[in-house]
Amino acid sequence: MREMSRRSGNCVRCCLVIFAVVSALAVCGPALFWRFKKGVSLGDNKSSCPPCNCDCPPPLSLLKIAPGLANLSVTDCGSNDPDVKQEMEKQFVDLLTEELKLQEAVAEEHLRHMNITFGEAKRVASQYQKEAEKCNAATETCEEARERAEALLIKERKVTSLWERRAQQMGWEGE
Repeated sequence: MREMSRRSGNCVRCCLVIFAVVSALAVCGPALFWRFKKGVSLGDNKSSCPPCNCDCPPPLSLLKIAPGLANLSVTDCGSNDPDVKQEMEKQFVDLLTEELKLQEAVAEEHLRHMNITFGEAKRVASQYQKEAEKCNAATETCEEARERAEALLIKERKVTSLWERRAQQMGWEGE
């Protein structure tokens, strides 16, 4: 039985060594192969590729791809839409003022949300504090009851010991 266990252990070790070698070759093999091949090809310049002759057409311009884009102008944009036209006519200062008002409204909304969240956090913290105080009071009550029970047990053991001594004096042999 022991001989079979030793053989199977040796077999497992052998398999693990073979697996490790195969894994190492699988990871490092391609890199070593390309390095070896590159080293061999550097010494042999006859097998290098001839230079490529490309007759590629010149790159197309954006005007040839989409000729309609050249006809658009910024001033023409939205001229038919009265809302867009009114927006484009606003002064730069008016646009900045409107942006500041929007940012102020967002900041006020964030502040309101933060205040609500903070109030909720305070309420939950107060509730947890009350629960902790209840738990502490219950722990103190249990500790006092345990101390009283321990004192009563000591007292009861003394009385039991006294009664056992009296019974032995009267001839009781015990267990």
